[in-house]
Amino acid sequence: MSETIDNRRRRFLGVAAAGVAAAQFGVINPARAETFKAKAALPAIRPGMTTTFGPLKQIDAGVLNTGYAEAGPADGPAVILLHGWPYDIHSYADVAPALASAGYRVIVPYLRGYGSTLFLSPATMRSGQPVAVAADIVALMDALKIQSATLAGYDWGARTANIIAALWPERCKAMVTVSGYLIGSQDAGRMPLPPKAELQWWYQFYFATERGREGYAKYRHDFSKLIWQIASPQWKFDDTTFDRSAAAFDNPDHVDIVVHNYRWRLALAEGEAKYDALEKKLATFPIIAVPTITLEGDANGAPHPEPEAYAKKFAGRYEHRLIKGGIGHNLPQEAPQAFAQAVLDVAAG
Repeated sequence: MSETIDNRRRRFLGVAAAGVAAAQFGVINPARAETFKAKAALPAIRPGMTTTFGPLKQIDAGVLNTGYAEAGPADGPAVILLHGWPYDIHSYADVAPALASAGYRVIVPYLRGYGSTLFLSPATMRSGQPVAVAADIVALMDALKIQSATLAGYDWGARTANIIAALWPERCKAMVTVSGYLIGSQDAGRMPLPPKAELQWWYQFYFATERGREGYAKYRHDFSKLIWQIASPQWKFDDTTFDRSAAAFDNPDHVDIVVHNYRWRLALAEGEAKYDALEKKLATFPIIAVPTITLEGDANGAPHPEPEAYAKKFAGRYEHRLIKGGIGHNLPQEAPQAFAQAVLDVAAG
């Protein structure tokens, strides 16, 4: 297939930057796309049946004092659930207790710039560089004395899990990732796409301007609700559900982190020099070897690659699952049963 046809995939996989045709990634090989057998039965989960985690915890981890929810036995195998933008830990309000009931120690952290997660020093760069976000999670694992965990996420959370699995595979026992392989690079971000593809990234260009920064700071509540509606067009969330998560965007560093993240992707902002060597490795779009289940909702309105574009980026035990029923971008909150089951299957497999 041509690079023109494959413009969406080029954004995610950096095909043009790597000089490799998208056809290299091929289609899912049925012989390799193994099925993860269910290892335990989960309770029936009705979306929205759980609305709170109870008291949150705080811990110094790397450059952050990280806020996180915890559920399940302290000596259980660890699962870390990672949220996206513009969402928060409540994406996992239904998933976490279900996994805890199955005996897992479940950690749900606020990413940098969200909720009660704060920088320890005012001098630390308010960077949204994806590898810095991944390093935060490794630091959190160190602080919690978790050597290895099953990582699961969507949006920024999926990208974070991908990066950890690629750079620190010894810390990632297995992975669930919505929309597959999301590792990118600044070189890939520099490549222009046809207008129809660029339109899907309208907010990225908005954030590239000072008008966009000021607009997001002023209207972040309405802006985020619009993203929810576009990314999950069939999800009928109510104001209470949205407002519960939107409170996390009042973090004092939120705007800086979000704007820097999207400017960095377009090579309009510098990253931190200490991550240069890691970025060089990520720019090769490394193969991920840990057992992985990728998920996609059948009504995901956010930009995302097709599963056949990334199947060969996963060299370990692998399966892709399409979740039907009008499921959008925030898959764990819209389809908690399917998400929790995928985590259970990959963790036990």
